[in-house]
Amino acid sequence: MATQRRNLMQSHQSWTDDLPICQLCGVGTAPNCVYGPDGKSTQSHPNEDTHLRFRSEDGCSLYGVFNGYDGSRVASFASQCLTAELLLEQLNSTHTDADVRRILTQAFEVVEKSYLHTIDDALAEKANLSSYMLPHSEKVQERLKELEQEVSGGATAIVALILNNKLYIANVGTNRALLCKTSTDGQNQFFQLGRPHSTDNEDELQRLTALGVDSARVRQAGQITGHSSTRRLGDYRVKINYSDIDLLSAAKTRPIIAEPEIHGSQSLDNVTGFLLLMSEGLIDALESAHGPEHVNKEVIAMVAAELAQQTSLEAVAQSVVDRVKRLHHDVYMSGRQRATLCSHHEDMTLLIRTLNHPLTDGMLTPTQGGRIYPVSVPYSNSQSTSKTSVTLSLVMPSQSTLTNGTNTASTLEEGTPTPGQSPTATLQSTNTQTQSSSSSSGDGSLFRQRGNQAAQPDETGRVPPYVDFSQFYRLWGTDHGESQTAQGGLGPQ
Repeated sequence: MATQRRNLMQSHQSWTDDLPICQLCGVGTAPNCVYGPDGKSTQSHPNEDTHLRFRSEDGCSLYGVFNGYDGSRVASFASQCLTAELLLEQLNSTHTDADVRRILTQAFEVVEKSYLHTIDDALAEKANLSSYMLPHSEKVQERLKELEQEVSGGATAIVALILNNKLYIANVGTNRALLCKTSTDGQNQFFQLGRPHSTDNEDELQRLTALGVDSARVRQAGQITGHSSTRRLGDYRVKINYSDIDLLSAAKTRPIIAEPEIHGSQSLDNVTGFLLLMSEGLIDALESAHGPEHVNKEVIAMVAAELAQQTSLEAVAQSVVDRVKRLHHDVYMSGRQRATLCSHHEDMTLLIRTLNHPLTDGMLTPTQGGRIYPVSVPYSNSQSTSKTSVTLSLVMPSQSTLTNGTNTASTLEEGTPTPGQSPTATLQSTNTQTQSSSSSSGDGSLFRQRGNQAAQPDETGRVPPYVDFSQFYRLWGTDHGESQTAQGGLGPQ
């Protein structure tokens, strides 16, 4: 079996292409970008995230999000190797919780060792060339750069395994897993499964202290060789040459490890809801835009709302990622206090696995229980002469709530109206080039321009309406049996 896995991993063909993709899962992605002064974005490096979502014939499901850095080599290798270690008959229904945890830990150990083994020859050649007397010839310098690029890079990983209807989460690094359970009365209770392995994680700092590392310096620095993670896959610099790194030089043994922290098992019997796996880039983008306090609640609310409107899980995941991307961009363009934190973002990946949660009627949102009514607003972009209209989806909310663990929190953002007050709103551009859906949490700058000329009153002294509520009145009348609204009777008189 080991030989079979090794041969598959060493082949040029991606053997996982032959595995069945889980149909209860959707993935959304967005590449990294840096914003210019005009708000236009450019990609600073090739995409480095990857993911996996497979279901084996024996009912075992495996999902993962891998956040690569300094290249995609480690993330791609880890997703292939980990799948080989877990889905080629290693797991079966007879395994106990202890067995599953052991197999997961061993699989990550194999991934780490296998990857470092693949760069042994390149590291040896690099060491040999570096031992030459300086200065190096131009040819040697070029070869050293090639070798450095070949061996550099690492990845963090969040992996979910479902076996015997039990959920296990294996985490290495700073990605995140959220489990949302929806009750029969429509309330969403969510849990973050584990904490990120970062320089502000007290448990990780204590682990480093036990190895002789000055954790106070690590906390103050906030990063180790450019990254906040204290557990990583690959990255030979902090695994092999850690004694040459000032922050880690006092360590008695390897301080940055690839050992996963396992959470579970979590029974999924009678659970209705969804599981989210998020890359660090997605988390950081939303934290930069809105602060870290309510990121989990915001993502859960976005996913629940999109599940009520979209017809596929792929569309749900992509819509949420697109929304986060737009929120991040809008904050940068707003010039507000947090704008300086939003000048760029890394690759973003969101994986959604539903748990007995069908895609529902797009007219209702589970987080708000509200009917979505469209109204049309003219829009003029100050950066462009083109004009279009924007559809405001007005949501008439109900009393549904989100529960964070044992603490209940409203799904509506601060300042969002409650029933009996004004509705909430999301934006959907009717311009096909900028078609989108995003929160109305911005400062409203999109709608401040009404044109160069102020609207003039008609003969009755009324100013023509700026917002077209005709669709709103028609749908409201249909839903509430008020036939007069079809002729506009409910509108302003």
